[in-house]
Amino acid sequence: MGNQNIAKTITILMADDDPDDRMLAQDALSENRLANDLHFVEDGEELLDYLYKRGKYNENNAPKPGLILLDLNMPKMDGREALRHIKSDAELKRIPVVVLTTSKAEQDIVRSYDLGVNSFISKPVTFEELVDVTRRIGDYWFGIVELPKGDKNN
Repeated sequence: MGNQNIAKTITILMADDDPDDRMLAQDALSENRLANDLHFVEDGEELLDYLYKRGKYNENNAPKPGLILLDLNMPKMDGREALRHIKSDAELKRIPVVVLTTSKAEQDIVRSYDLGVNSFISKPVTFEELVDVTRRIGDYWFGIVELPKGDKNN
C-alpha cells in the first residue's frame, strides 16, 4: 500500500458523537492503514478544545491534525458552528476538513462548501462503502494532494 508510510505522519481527528460511527470509521481507516494516529472528539466544543489545546488537551495528547473528519449533527456545538470557527482562524483554516455526515440536505452541502470545507461526504450505509470512502480519502489527501508547510513528509 502506497499510503502506509505517509499515513504514519498524519493525525486524523474525527468529530462525531455516535460511538458506532466512530468505531466503524476506526475499523475502515485501519483497513486502509490510515488509523495510525486517530483521535476522537464527541462534539464541536470538544473539537475546538482539542484544536486550541484547552481543558484536557495539550501538546502531548492533541497533535495538530492533518485532516479533520467532521459530523454536522453533534450536541453542544454542531459541526456547522465548529467549521465556521475553524475556517475563520488563520492558524486552523489550512487543515483539510471532510464533512462525513448523515445529512444529504442541499443547504448543508452548499453551506459547508461556503464555509470552506474541502469535501462533503454523506455517510455510507455499509462498512464496505465506508472502507471504500476512507481508502479514497487516503489516496486523495495523503497520496495526491500537496499539503502546505511539509505537513505531508515530515
